[in-house]
Parts: sequence; structure tokens; C-alpha cells
Amino acid sequence: MQTPLTLRPFAPLLLLLLLLQPLQLKFLHQNGRMSEEKAELFEDYLEELDSTGPTLPPTKDVFKSHTIIDPERPLTDYYYCTDEVKMKNVHNRFHCVKEHFFLLASFEELQEACYNLFVPCKNGVKKCHRSRQSIKGVYCNLISGTRMPNCVYASSYRQGYVLLTCRWQNDIQEMVPTYINDITEIKDVTKKKHVPQRYFY
Repeated sequence: MQTPLTLRPFAPLLLLLLLLQPLQLKFLHQNGRMSEEKAELFEDYLEELDSTGPTLPPTKDVFKSHTIIDPERPLTDYYYCTDEVKMKNVHNRFHCVKEHFFLLASFEELQEACYNLFVPCKNGVKKCHRSRQSIKGVYCNLISGTRMPNCVYASSYRQGYVLLTCRWQNDIQEMVPTYINDITEIKDVTKKKHVPQRYFY
């Protein structure tokens, strides 16, 4: 059976929509309740839910939105991570991430660290970069929940050098941070160790 000439250019698209578009999306779209843009976003959302492939490294924009924070809220707030993870939509295919860092820093400051020499990550593998400046942040450690929005985190304030991994992003031709590995807290070097006095006779 041949497709009418007027429909031929659209046939692959129509077939794809029929195969992939869920009933809810059809109903909302046909009744004018969802714009083309929202329909496309919703399709991406459903595709991510059903996907079983590997997670791609985040882009510059995703990294910024998931990691960079503003100073309005106290970083010592007990519920900081639980709230911010939900607000910033931080997840791994809607599963709770086991740990995460929020940083009070500019993206440019972190991106600059990507060009520093490799240093060991917290697991000892030498593939991280370290920031030159001390940075304030919050460490989030998952304490309960497996899927969004039921993820609950313990929050702990940290200040120190940030260890991060980076990758080259082709579309913008830049090295970008992809993952915060740790914040190595700076030891107070002003405190002198007590050295016992030695007396010579």
C-alpha cells in the first residue's frame, strides 16, 4: 500500500509518534492543553524514564544548574541537601544519587581548575583536578530513599580545595567540569604542634 503524496514527507514522523507517543501525551496534545515545546520536553522526560543506557556526562549548563549555588541560604542548614536536590532536579535516571556537592563558586573558577595538573581523587586514582582557591560548599550524603522525590540527605558544610573531573565539550569547544569528587578541607596551619622541650646538661 502506498502513502498519499501529501503525507509522504510526514510518514516517518507520524509513524514515530504513533509508536513512541504515550496515550496521556496524545490526549493532552490533541486537546490543545500542551504546546509543541512542552510535548517535546515531556517526550524527553518519558524517554529518560524508560532508558537503560549509560548516563552521559553533564553539559556545561546542566553542571552549572546542578552544582552552583547562591549565598542566600545558610550552608549549614540541616535540610539543605534534601531541599536543593529536589529543587535542582539532581538524580540519576530518577534514582537518588548516593552523594552530591553544591558549591558556592563561579563556573569560571571551577572551569579554570580543569587546566590544573592531575591529582589523586579521593579513591587514590590520579584523574582529578584541584581548585587553586578554597571554596565553600555542602556535601550531601544519601541516608534514605531510592527514587525521586523520596531522597533524603544528610548535609554537611565543607570548605577547602575542590577535587573535580572534567571533559572536553565539542559543541562549545571548551573543557568543562563534569563531577565534583570531594572537597579536601584545609587544615589550620596556624596551630603549632606542641614540641616537648629537651634539656641538655
